[in-house]
Amino acid sequence: MMSSYKVCVLKNIRDTLERYIHDNEGATAIELSFIALPLIYFMLSIIEVALMFTTSIVLEGATSDASRLVRTGQVQQAGAGGQDMFETALCKAVSVLANCNDIEYEVVEIGDGWGSASGNTATFDDQGAFQSQGFNPGGVSDVVLIRAVYNYPLKTPIMSQFFGDAGKTTRMMMSTIVLQTEPYDFDDE
Repeated sequence: MMSSYKVCVLKNIRDTLERYIHDNEGATAIELSFIALPLIYFMLSIIEVALMFTTSIVLEGATSDASRLVRTGQVQQAGAGGQDMFETALCKAVSVLANCNDIEYEVVEIGDGWGSASGNTATFDDQGAFQSQGFNPGGVSDVVLIRAVYNYPLKTPIMSQFFGDAGKTTRMMMSTIVLQTEPYDFDDE
């Protein structure tokens, strides 16, 4: 048998819920409408920032994976198909979060060795678009610069003001690796 106190508490809870359910004034709906839109926008912004940083990390990993083919001489030994091999490796690793057609890259042999690597900065045209220096993976024991660039499209309104490049709705992500190729056996066949 339940005590009279428990019965009274349960009755009060039931009465409160019934009043809330049958209340027609709409104050709760109005209060919810005030906070719902900003709350949803804030949550979408958090998700977009997380995706943006994840894409940046994935681009770094993809560039690292593709650069391994240059470091070990696989790209150089593939001859004319070396660039396709490099591009396939880059795209395979990044295709989950980015459109491979929007990724630009350059693979450049640095003739003077490690000392001139710091002076090899990325170049851009007047509109801020990346200008690739081409694809030249070098040869045995050469120093090679590998750079991949992706313009991440910001989809959430107002986010481009905080995270976008000046006057654009995109955020440029760049991954740069400088390495020395291994002393692989080069086949001249």
